[in-house]
Amino acid sequence: MRARATRSVRRPPQPWVIDLRQRLRRSRDEIGDHLRGIADGVRAGEVGSVATTHALRWTVNCAVAALVLSLPVAASAAAVSGPPTDALGLTSAVEGPRAQTLSRGGTIQAGRSPLTVNAEGLRPIREYTLGRVDTLSSLANFYGVSPEALAFANGITDPVNLPVGKGIRIPPADGALFELAAGDTLESVAARFKVDAAVIKDYNRLHFEPELFAPGKLLFVPGAVLPGLVYQAVDAQLESPAAVARSSSPIAPAERDPTAPAPRPALGMPVAGLITQYMSAWHSGVDIAAPYGRTIVSVQGGVVSSAGWVAVGGLRVCVASGAVENCYFHTGAVFVGVGQAVAAGQPIASIGLTGVTTGPHVHWETKVNGALVNPLGR
Repeated sequence: MRARATRSVRRPPQPWVIDLRQRLRRSRDEIGDHLRGIADGVRAGEVGSVATTHALRWTVNCAVAALVLSLPVAASAAAVSGPPTDALGLTSAVEGPRAQTLSRGGTIQAGRSPLTVNAEGLRPIREYTLGRVDTLSSLANFYGVSPEALAFANGITDPVNLPVGKGIRIPPADGALFELAAGDTLESVAARFKVDAAVIKDYNRLHFEPELFAPGKLLFVPGAVLPGLVYQAVDAQLESPAAVARSSSPIAPAERDPTAPAPRPALGMPVAGLITQYMSAWHSGVDIAAPYGRTIVSVQGGVVSSAGWVAVGGLRVCVASGAVENCYFHTGAVFVGVGQAVAAGQPIASIGLTGVTTGPHVHWETKVNGALVNPLGR
C-alpha cells in the first residue's frame, strides 16, 4: 500500500523577504544596464573593472541575505535542543528548591556580601593592643565595662603597670569572660560567680548550641561577682606606696606611716585640696582638686550604701546616715565595702582619674531625702 505524500503548506513570505528580493533584482538590473551603457566606446579594461566592482557588490548582498534567512532556522533548532552545554564545565545546574533555605519569615535570599548578624542584645568580644597611656580605668570608661571585668578577662593582677603592646580581650559587658577548663560544669560556674545557671545558658545560647560549653571555649557570665583589684596608692601622705584594695567586700584601709606629715582636710571637707568648681544649676556638686592618690575621708559617720563603677562618675563610694548621703566620684581606689560602718574622718577612698574627668579630683555630692543639696551649705 503506497503511503500518501503529505504536501507542506507554504506560508506567505514576510514583508522583509519581499523587500530583499526586490533589492536583489534591482542590483542585477543595474549591473546589466551599466554593462550595456558602457559597451559603446569603452575600452575592454574599463569594462572589466566596472564588472568586477558590481559583481563584488552583488556577492556581498547575497551573503547578507543568506545570513538573515538562516537566523530563524538557527533559533528554532536551539529552542528544540535546549540550553547550550558549557564546554569548559564552568557552569552547573542547581535545582531551585534545594538551593532555597526557608525560615519562619519566608525565603532567605543570599546577597553578594553575606554577614553574620549577632543576636539582639549581644555584643562582640573585641581585641585591643595596650598603649603607653592606657589604664584599666580609661579603657573601662571607653568601652562601658568595669576595670574588674577587663582585668579578669585578661588575667591582669597589677592594674597599674600594664604591659605595653600586649593584646587583650574586651568583654561584651560587665561580667566574667574566661576559658572553660576541664571539669567545669554549668552549676559550678554559676556557683563560682554567684549567678543563676539559666542566665549563663540564655546569654551563651547553650540551649541551641550545647557544644559551646566545652574545655577551651570562651564563656561569658553576665553580672558575675568578680574579685577586687589591688592598687598601689601613690599618696603624698605616705613615704612609700601602700597596697590598697578595691573590692565589693568590706576591707580595711592601708596602714599609714605615723612619722610622715599628713595634710589634713579642713573641717567638713573630704580631702585637702583646692575647690575648682562649686555647686550650681549646671553642676550637681563640688569639685576638689588634689594630687593623685591622696586619701579621701568620710565627712560623716554612717554606713557605706554603694561602692563601684558608674557611668561618667567612674569609681565612686557613698556613705549614708539617716536621710543624708554623701557620695565621692572619680576615685582611684575604694577602701571600704557596701554595708561597712565608717566613722567621720575615716579614710574611704583615694583621689583618681576614673570616669569623665580632666584631672585628679573628687566630685562630692550630698543628698537629703534623695534631693541634691550644696555640700558646703551644711
